[in-house]
Amino acid sequence: MFIENPASETVSKRIIISGGGTGGHIFPAIAIANALKEADPGTEILFVGAKGRMEMEKVPQAGYSIFGLDIAGINRSNMLANLGFPVKLVKSLLAARKVIRDFKPDAAVGVGGYASGPLLLAAGFSGVPYLIQEQNSYAGVTNKFLAKKAQKICVAYPGMEQFFPKEKLVITGNPVRGDIGSVSKDDPRVWEYFGGLNPEIPTLLIIGGSQGARTINESIDAGLERLVAAGYQVIWQTGKLYIEKARERAKAFPAGRIWVSDFISQMPYAYAAADVVISRAGALSISELCLVGKPAIFVPLPTAAEDHQTQNALALVREEAGRLVPDAEAREKLIPETLALFSQPEVRKAMSRRIRQLAKPTAARDIAGEVRKLAR
Repeated sequence: MFIENPASETVSKRIIISGGGTGGHIFPAIAIANALKEADPGTEILFVGAKGRMEMEKVPQAGYSIFGLDIAGINRSNMLANLGFPVKLVKSLLAARKVIRDFKPDAAVGVGGYASGPLLLAAGFSGVPYLIQEQNSYAGVTNKFLAKKAQKICVAYPGMEQFFPKEKLVITGNPVRGDIGSVSKDDPRVWEYFGGLNPEIPTLLIIGGSQGARTINESIDAGLERLVAAGYQVIWQTGKLYIEKARERAKAFPAGRIWVSDFISQMPYAYAAADVVISRAGALSISELCLVGKPAIFVPLPTAAEDHQTQNALALVREEAGRLVPDAEAREKLIPETLALFSQPEVRKAMSRRIRQLAKPTAARDIAGEVRKLAR
């Protein structure tokens, strides 16, 4: 099914952007679309996502049309749940080929997520040039396979020739939302949004990704007393599954010390308020933290494909631009590591400087430029 954006017009170039599943894929995809529109407002863009996933809501909200494929990922913890996967894959390939026949794109882009595979395979079969945007420092099986017919592969980290043909690589960095880094800590809107918090108190920001993170939540829950006793305040994004418990925990502390929400809609304000950040190590989170230059402790998601989040975090640790606490050790080590970092202002300054040096603020524009070359 198509979910249409009301505005449509005849345009010279047509681009399909495929992928999604999480905010880490969707927001960069939208950033690329916006950059394409900025370069040429006449560009016509169609997104292809997975039915029932976040992109089916977020993409139309951003002003773009989207087509949903009936596809899901492989369940690595329960192989019996994958019995229907081959059928869904074939159906998605056929649907993707029909989308390409009907839309007649000049080029296609895959940003990762369930829908990227079928769409880019169909693009390859149909002779449509395509570009892969590999966000992580460790390439997954699907992108390595799709790279064989890709014209270009935009990457965020050096050394990716171990996964892809060197002649196809372009180091662009990962696109981030356009408003990231646009707000300063002394902006009154920051503290209006986080009502009750004090701009004079050092602030810890916890972001477990758009879906939350159980281990991080439980570690923070167990350590709130120590954080508050040490003189810090907390901005805690929990995800939906932990929000009620977190709200109850926050009531045990003085007003204005613990701010909790299942989802932070204004991430520029959150980054502006933060002195230290605890985060998963998804590509989008890391790219945003590089741009805003915040010292961060990463707790990689252990179930991420090919353990790519650990590889992402290690890429920063090697540059002394971040710290890593393994998920299995978080309940024991996360709070002590956080308190130690707060107590070392010179270390925080150095980490901030180093992580900012890794930022790629023009990533969306650079990727859009590569897409436009393919579409000629």
